[in-house]
Amino acid sequence: MPDAIFNGWDGVLRILLIAPAAYVALILILRMSGKRTLAKLNAFDFIITIAIGSTLASVITSSTLSLVDGLAALALLVGMQFVVTSASVRWPWFNEAVKAEATLLVRKGELLPQAMRRQRITSDEIEAAIRQSGGRGVEDAEAVFLETDGSLAVTRAS
Repeated sequence: MPDAIFNGWDGVLRILLIAPAAYVALILILRMSGKRTLAKLNAFDFIITIAIGSTLASVITSSTLSLVDGLAALALLVGMQFVVTSASVRWPWFNEAVKAEATLLVRKGELLPQAMRRQRITSDEIEAAIRQSGGRGVEDAEAVFLETDGSLAVTRAS
């Protein structure tokens, strides 16, 4: 049981040395890759962001993973994200294969139940988004979209 609380200074010292080095290296890798890498514009970008965070945590806390191995994994993730987003910009068919598109949930003040079921969105969630945009109810919305990043976008009726 004592090992669960404290198992020596070696692990603490490793973390104190590896964490700053990994952090600085990640910042450099992200700066080289551009702003898009952590943009969270859609589910794919969100997943990459989570994977980068998980990999950084593993580099810092795992005594079996060397700094160089971890940095190689981080660079590979960022590189793959760069390749996929570049291909998405270049080839529309590739973009459609890896990214979802926005889904219309309300049209001209009317809920679209089939789309809501498919996207697992309730009318309460839609009404909350409409209220946040300044409307009072579904009848005040020209359209409500579930965006690719999971947010609800409201276009109010004029």
